[in-house]
Amino acid sequence: MLELKNINYSALGDDGKADIIKDISLTVREDKFVVITGPNGGGKSTLAKLIAGIVSPTKGQIFLNGEDITQLDITQRAKLGIGFAFQQPVKFKGITVLDLLKIAAGKSLSVEEACSYLSEVGLCAVDYIDREINSSLSGGELKRIEIATIIARDVKLAIFDEPEAGIDLWSFQNLIKIFEKMQQNRKDRTIIVISHQERILNIADEIILISDGQVVKRGTKEEIMPDITGTDAAVNPCSKIM
Repeated sequence: MLELKNINYSALGDDGKADIIKDISLTVREDKFVVITGPNGGGKSTLAKLIAGIVSPTKGQIFLNGEDITQLDITQRAKLGIGFAFQQPVKFKGITVLDLLKIAAGKSLSVEEACSYLSEVGLCAVDYIDREINSSLSGGELKRIEIATIIARDVKLAIFDEPEAGIDLWSFQNLIKIFEKMQQNRKDRTIIVISHQERILNIADEIILISDGQVVKRGTKEEIMPDITGTDAAVNPCSKIM
């Protein structure tokens, strides 16, 4: 279970100190597929980075399964089972897909095992297992490989920061299929996705609406979608993905 208690985050900008996250308290239980949404600039991605340990809160505490992880960095939190997928996946020149999956799993993998992870994200393993993680791969391919590494790690908490960013419509449709499968087969894994996309919102167990650094509302899609459909908090995939 993930618990945030009175989380605040401030940063210095051109106009001085800005309060980005303002006294957020929330609990996300195990075995949930949660989507955090809201207007651009509302603090969604910052909140995801606070949970992952990329940035530290100005005030407040973060707990994972009862353990205070507030002072732990991203590497230490990763060891506790938190996985984070960036908007733009990192490229690794000279490292193959097989190498990356082995690193993610933290153990030696057979080619067959590595291929099973790639198959879960809809990639033909024979075509990708020896490819380098570089610019020869499309945005959609990189996103799916990154998701495969999270599956290989068997994380307790998987966080995806706007996974639809930078991919085409075909890749987005495949991404939705992957998330639907993860939602159905999540077992004890908690999944948090930061997204505006209506199709991702529609597969959530719970939606958390954030605006101006605060939780405005949370609930099921039936409770939340009427409030955000037609706003910039939820967009049709065709309107944003080219």
